Amino acid sequence: MSREKHRVRILGIDPGSIVTGYGVIDSDGTHNVYVASGPLRVKSETLPERLKLIFEGITSVIVDCRPNVVAIEKVFMNRNADSALKLGQARGAAICAAVMQGLPVAEYTPRHIKQAVVGKGSASKQQVQHMVRILLNHQGEFQADEADALAVALSHGHIGGTLERIEQARRPTAYKRKRR
Repeated sequence: MSREKHRVRILGIDPGSIVTGYGVIDSDGTHNVYVASGPLRVKSETLPERLKLIFEGITSVIVDCRPNVVAIEKVFMNRNADSALKLGQARGAAICAAVMQGLPVAEYTPRHIKQAVVGKGSASKQQVQHMVRILLNHQGEFQADEADALAVALSHGHIGGTLERIEQARRPTAYKRKRR
């Protein structure tokens, strides 16, 4: 008796205050299918206006693609504290868009994403882009921001599938219930 695997639509987000990448995949934890991706380029002089455009852009992607869950990259502290703060605010705008649409949000560190997609947490951007194309069986090139967003979605698909398999293993089967 074969069971049909549960497929989930995941919106991955690579936040940025100037370019926010998004990537949408369908995943059952083992197989992943590309749905959509792209960069949201926010051209504005002021940070508040850019945050508004990120919020509206992510809301539009959610309405168009109808994901079940959102996965987003966590902020990491680099040398420039100002850049990290702006990145954190861009993340906040994207997270608010997801929450306002009633979606759960999962967060992953850059190292975790690289580990899940490439197999090593110190992978280069080129290695991530290459593996995203392979894992999604995609012939064309992805821009860096959209490849990173797709990598976030793939990470969640991998983790989500693993968590589902663990949950299924914990459920008592008919045989186990009879022996109790």
